[in-house]
Amino acid sequence: MAKDINPPRGMRDFLPAEKAKRESVLGVIKGVYGSFGFQEVETPALENLDRLTSGQGGDNEKLAYRVMKRGAELDSALESLESADVLADLGLRFDLTVPLTRFYATNRSSLPTVFKAIQMGPVWRAERPQKGRYRQFVQCDIDIIGDDSVLAEIELLNASLAALDALGLSKAVIRVNHRELLLSLLDSFGVKEADRSSALITLDKLDKIEVTGVVSELRERLGDGVADKANAWLVAADKTVPAVLAPLFSAVDEKRLRFDPTLVRGMGYYTGTIFEIEMLGEGSAIGGGGRYDGMVGKWLGTDVPAVGISIGFERVVELVSAATPTNGVLLVLEDSSIDCIKAAVGFQKELIAQGKSVRLELKPKKLNILLDSMLEAGFSQFALVSADTSELNFKAIGN
Repeated sequence: MAKDINPPRGMRDFLPAEKAKRESVLGVIKGVYGSFGFQEVETPALENLDRLTSGQGGDNEKLAYRVMKRGAELDSALESLESADVLADLGLRFDLTVPLTRFYATNRSSLPTVFKAIQMGPVWRAERPQKGRYRQFVQCDIDIIGDDSVLAEIELLNASLAALDALGLSKAVIRVNHRELLLSLLDSFGVKEADRSSALITLDKLDKIEVTGVVSELRERLGDGVADKANAWLVAADKTVPAVLAPLFSAVDEKRLRFDPTLVRGMGYYTGTIFEIEMLGEGSAIGGGGRYDGMVGKWLGTDVPAVGISIGFERVVELVSAATPTNGVLLVLEDSSIDCIKAAVGFQKELIAQGKSVRLELKPKKLNILLDSMLEAGFSQFALVSADTSELNFKAIGN
């Protein structure tokens, strides 16, 4: 019986063309963010488990991969085992926001007063794999820490839209709301403070279970009074941009913004403006974020304003058309003699100095099969090289 040689469920291998596309998309996003003055940082894949499960990450904390203690520490934990929790002291990061707040607290004295960060990298969540949902995936975040003004939100939104435009995703729009508006709304429904979280979770399901489903769930959880008021509001929700969000609509292309009074965003740590990016006609979010002014204070003991946004990289990669590199050239050696190899290597050095990507291949019996595979890999031209070749004669691959 053959062994299973696939990667773990919810994790993937990437072939060269796929990897090249992913790196290209990452490069575009990073370049645009850098042009807006954001600076890239890096945090470890692992964080102390008590930080990952401190209440900062909402429901995602339940999905954290735990890493067992090692050596003598593990032996000691096994001897005094009271619960499985004592066996683990580290966890794989499930997002980039919690690690960033820890990073800021650790390095605050070395950072600008207003810190504008780019962070890109893999995260891991132990959830049930399904189409479009993986256990390991890449996040692309920008955050501004130390600025409590609306300028921070404006910069995030403008930079995100510019990055998406650079990828050809100009149909992207951003829905915005504000947590204070949501809390005021819940008060008008008669929701008690202790039930706010439950009510928000239900409202956040609006795009999945629609108005009737939301009202039914609110009725079951919080009673007829709350459900009836919510139903009346959902049917005739006012879409006029409120004063608290008006500055965004005046400083960001208002054609790309949508005020959505029903937008919740699931994370409980949001304290102010929240936003979600969607592609018109696609029906699913490709990013989101919001202001989280209370998170950094968890580590420092004093609150520091913070706001961030994340592009859903895996979804964006699916939407972006693969761009075939045009500077890749193939040098096909007529034979394996040392004189032919030296000639080919000399030409390769010259072309690399000109900024080309140059691949050497010995001439096979069926040249067309080699050329077809190289075209798929992004090589658009080829030339034959022999020991006495003095000048390369390039031909287009595929013609």
